[in-house]
Amino acid sequence: MRTPRHDLSRRRLLFGGAAVSAGVLLAGCTSNEQSPTEAQTKAAANNANTEPGKKVTIGFSAPAADHGWIAAITNNAKAQAGAYGDVELKSVEAGADAAAQRAALSTLISQKPDVIVLLPHDGKELNAFGLEAMKAGIPVVNLDRAFPDARAYRLQIKGDNYGMGVAAATYIAEQLKAKGVSNPVIGEIPGIESLELTQERSKGFADTLASFGLKVANRRPAEFTVDSGQQAATGLFQALPKIDAVWNHDDDQGIGVLAAVNQANRKEFFMVGGAGSKKAMEDITADNTVLKATVTYSPSMASSAISLARLIGQGKGMSDLVELQVPKEIVLSSETITKENASNYLKLGF
Repeated sequence: MRTPRHDLSRRRLLFGGAAVSAGVLLAGCTSNEQSPTEAQTKAAANNANTEPGKKVTIGFSAPAADHGWIAAITNNAKAQAGAYGDVELKSVEAGADAAAQRAALSTLISQKPDVIVLLPHDGKELNAFGLEAMKAGIPVVNLDRAFPDARAYRLQIKGDNYGMGVAAATYIAEQLKAKGVSNPVIGEIPGIESLELTQERSKGFADTLASFGLKVANRRPAEFTVDSGQQAATGLFQALPKIDAVWNHDDDQGIGVLAAVNQANRKEFFMVGGAGSKKAMEDITADNTVLKATVTYSPSMASSAISLARLIGQGKGMSDLVELQVPKEIVLSSETITKENASNYLKLGF
């Protein structure tokens, strides 16, 4: 993922922080059962911030772990909390939608935790909860799906969604140029269309392609699941008899995309994935599918959220920074994983 020095720096700053047939591909693990790696969760050693301090109770909520990336968010948060003897984690069920999650979180407010960490079903719909908690004196650390009102959170951590699109488009454009392809046909398979993060990814992709004089020929949204990825890819293949490149926003739904590739025997193009799953990195390294790269959106942000929530609860800042308090916003960069550097990233795969 980075050189050893860069990797160490990242952990110091964020305290540890994202088949051969259709049948095999659809059965592929989407990371729901995998435990976090040490690189995803371990607090940095020999750091003043890791020394035992005031006991902090952290409330936590994230949608059900029916997706590899979401599962990794919850697994990382629990594992990171367990790395500290002065942290108690209280998890509440997120329910099936934003309304159910808000009801559960309102109950959590009555328990008065020191800090609340959550990944909302929908940032806009849960913004009112953030305002409620902050008004009650409980700092909120929000993950991934942004609250539109800065008053609704003490800290917001998210991946660079626009940057994912930029990274994917840049890789695709450079590869097409190297191959001497003119007037390429480019497909896109986003995730859940209604989410702001999906819209940001697509905008970064479209804007960057335009800077190279390119555009998306066909776009088929999926829902971050294997089945929806297969359905979206099948529709894309039917719409485009020839394709040069595809960006699939999510590596979990990418398992279904690759299944559709095999079923349709469409291997004339190359594909870029999104998020940085372990399976995607393994496929990229093996170099035996159309998947040639993926752009990162690491669930290690949950580990970082717990560590930073702990510091907020203890009234501390980050020991590597001069400032006395934890920052208000953290946006993780999106990096491009290829066959050449996948071995560096593998330990952070989910």
